[in-house]
Amino acid sequence: MTHDEAIQQLRELGRARVFGRHVGSDRLVRAGLDALTAGVDSPSLALLAGLLRSEEPEAPELFDQVLDELGLLYRPPAGFRAARWDTAYWIAGQIVDGTLDPASGAQLIWAEVAEDLGQPEDLRPLVAYGIMLDDWTEEWDVSAESLRAKTVEAAGRFLRERPPGERTD
Repeated sequence: MTHDEAIQQLRELGRARVFGRHVGSDRLVRAGLDALTAGVDSPSLALLAGLLRSEEPEAPELFDQVLDELGLLYRPPAGFRAARWDTAYWIAGQIVDGTLDPASGAQLIWAEVAEDLGQPEDLRPLVAYGIMLDDWTEEWDVSAESLRAKTVEAAGRFLRERPPGERTD
């Protein structure tokens, strides 16, 4: 793992935690170890990377310290709507870069974002693909893989047409 990849991993795990995703302490410790071996340096990183299994409950706090020391601590935008939009952009970005399965991502946007925002037009294609992928059976004339590819395209279009920023509409 390169230095930049390790930083990206730390950043993504930090955002996942902020967005309410469960990230196990073992993954936080492993990310710390990956970062340390990739040459990332911060005062708390070695402490995080060296935690024993019995010390894993300390990992979330140490992980946050590492993010703060590296300037990676993510603070979501103020306001409920802005935070929900930020979540949509984050999920769409993960769909596009391949770190999140398109079906899972579209379903997350459908279940966790679109409803809270009143089903906005910008999210309708992703919601539609989430529903289709959730309902898909082998009898359909379209393959699940084709629907996944269209989901990735829709997520990319969403990111291009209205780039991330503090959005409150």
